[in-house]
Amino acid sequence: MELSAEYLREKLQRDLEAEHVEVEDTTPNRCASSFRVLVVSAKFEGKPLLQRHRLVNTCLAAELLHIHAFEQKTLTPEQWARERQK
Repeated sequence: MELSAEYLREKLQRDLEAEHVEVEDTTPNRCASSFRVLVVSAKFEGKPLLQRHRLVNTCLAAELLHIHAFEQKTLTPEQWARERQK
């Protein structure tokens, strides 16, 4: 399976109804897939970090089988607005 940052971004945005998604391909020397993502979604409202990460992991379940390293940051729209003001 050929994974791209754009493919992951579109899937996260669509499935989690995210208002903002950033995906960075952090694969060193293209030896194994590694990605870092930031997802901002209202679906995270009222959910602890573990539940937010489970939502992302469920969304990308098939893709994660082919990803060596995966780092995620999940924020609500309110948290994202506060972080951008810093």
